[in-house]
Amino acid sequence: MMATDLNDLPGSRHAKAPRDSRAETNSRWFILAIAALGVVFGDIGTSPLYAIRECFHGAHALEVSPGNILGMLSLIFWALTLIISLKYLVFILRADNQGEGGILALVAMLNPRMKTSPRRGIIVVLGLAGATFLYADGMITPAISVLSAVEGLELATPVFGPYVELIAVVILVGLFCLQARGTATVGALFGPLMFAWFVLIGALGIWHIAQRPDILGAIDPSHAWSFFQQNGKAGFIVLGTVFLVVTGGEALYADIGHFGKLPIRISWFTLVFPALLLNYFGQGSLLMNDPSAAKNPFFWMAPDWALYPLIAIATGAAVIASQAIITGAFSLTLQAIQLGYCPPLRIEHTSSEHIGQIYIPTVNWMLMFATIALVLGFHNSTNLAAAYGVAITITMVITTILFFVLIKDHWKWPVGVAILLAGFFLIIDLSFFSANLIKVAHGGWFPLLIAATVYLLMSTWHDGRQRLAARIHPARPSLESFIAGLEADPPTRVDGTAIFMASTRTCTPLALQNNVLHNHVLHERNLIVTVETAARPFVPPRERLETEKVREDITRAVLTYGFKDEPNVPQDLLPLTSGLDLSTLSYFVGRETAVSKHTSIFYNWREKLFSWMSRNANAAPMYFHLPAERVIEIGAEAVL
Repeated sequence: MMATDLNDLPGSRHAKAPRDSRAETNSRWFILAIAALGVVFGDIGTSPLYAIRECFHGAHALEVSPGNILGMLSLIFWALTLIISLKYLVFILRADNQGEGGILALVAMLNPRMKTSPRRGIIVVLGLAGATFLYADGMITPAISVLSAVEGLELATPVFGPYVELIAVVILVGLFCLQARGTATVGALFGPLMFAWFVLIGALGIWHIAQRPDILGAIDPSHAWSFFQQNGKAGFIVLGTVFLVVTGGEALYADIGHFGKLPIRISWFTLVFPALLLNYFGQGSLLMNDPSAAKNPFFWMAPDWALYPLIAIATGAAVIASQAIITGAFSLTLQAIQLGYCPPLRIEHTSSEHIGQIYIPTVNWMLMFATIALVLGFHNSTNLAAAYGVAITITMVITTILFFVLIKDHWKWPVGVAILLAGFFLIIDLSFFSANLIKVAHGGWFPLLIAATVYLLMSTWHDGRQRLAARIHPARPSLESFIAGLEADPPTRVDGTAIFMASTRTCTPLALQNNVLHNHVLHERNLIVTVETAARPFVPPRERLETEKVREDITRAVLTYGFKDEPNVPQDLLPLTSGLDLSTLSYFVGRETAVSKHTSIFYNWREKLFSWMSRNANAAPMYFHLPAERVIEIGAEAVL
């Protein structure tokens, strides 16, 4: 074995790069870029299935004329360029929280820096609202993607017409039932399959563009301007349909933690963006030659012999897009739990090698039933398109506002530059939002209803926990005063080690207080553990544990986790317990039950809702991975 010089260590400022390090780095970026195709671009990558069709065949369809086709393609080109390529890929991706993205990660990054600002509450409300709309998107995306793919069967033969909904439901049920098995095996195929998908749709586009090369003139923004002049209000309304081509922007931002910014940018600019443009322009070329193809231009692009294979590949791409949305909902829920906006839920790890691969049964079944209800309630993807876009436009507006706060207050950009940049993107976002408002009466109410419901649940849980803490903690003695009382009236000592879970650093844990008060005993060794969540996604294990010797037999420990870490108290306490007989450890957990007595400033119905959520929340022992056979729970009622 060769000797290693200290300067060759990776962390050294003078480390010498291995000769093949550049090749290894390029290879790693390539692998991540391919993998990102399935997870990051699944949503936006399946938009060609329905976006152009809804412009010329939906409820607000326009005449299939050369002027309208060129104008629509111009709007699509500039929407993808300005919103996805410029706003998200160039600017928003820079707003990462230690490598993690998404609206909750952005709020968590802003929060600690605005503790004394009156705007802090507004920032939290905006961020929480934006996150709730992503759940609505997670319900609509699987439904519209799978339905759009399966509807291609109607073109092949009318025999499948009556069974399209049933086939879509069967596919969706199978997808959600497979979640408990994990996505590691299937996920390994996502990237290559989506690579084949983008190559295929790009090739179809090139084939049709070759028949009408003049279609490329739609890049000229004057066609978009002429489109609005000719169509007026109708043209503005269809802008809400054009938005369907960029609905994956927020999912793209939320997924940067999985792959990093550079691989995502490589995938977009080298494959995804060109393939999407080629396909959209190819569909436009097809419509120029055959206006009757507006009923389903994507599948009409394929020759007759390739229709069934294309339907199969499109269905696979739709399933991948749905899988990415479901996985994103699991990740978002974990963040919400850690940040205190969601009750603890049962979380299962589906991989022993990758900690980020989790399964949350409650969220999975909620999404499944909602998605199936959408398929059966809206019947086809055209009706669903009316509900799609409303939620994401609102989230994009919120993201732009939060990004403005970040670059002005924390990155310290010049105010004028911050206003110009954010104002430019906000005008675009508000234009799409205004155009989508008409969808509210035609199905757009559904994502608004879902978002409002989720926001109510999250805000009720967060506010209820804060109110409960405000009622409980002042009534609890400080740990120092409690210890002084022990010295004045010593309890009986028993062998073993007791670990008491505490909600704050300073108060005496309910379980410790009641154990001494009612059982009149104190263990030989006592460890008081508080779990806190940092405003960053991950906390390295070496920085997680903080200890303080309160007195010879009592130690205070604080475990700090990131909002994407999953707490595992026994494992992270090993530095303190490794020398002990683990079979002698006892975990004492206090469980406060909220009781509504109609005396609080809370509305009565919110009191009852919080009490119900509190009773049905996952028990702390399971959430903290405490061994069930060594846990003692001590309960108490708390009046809201």
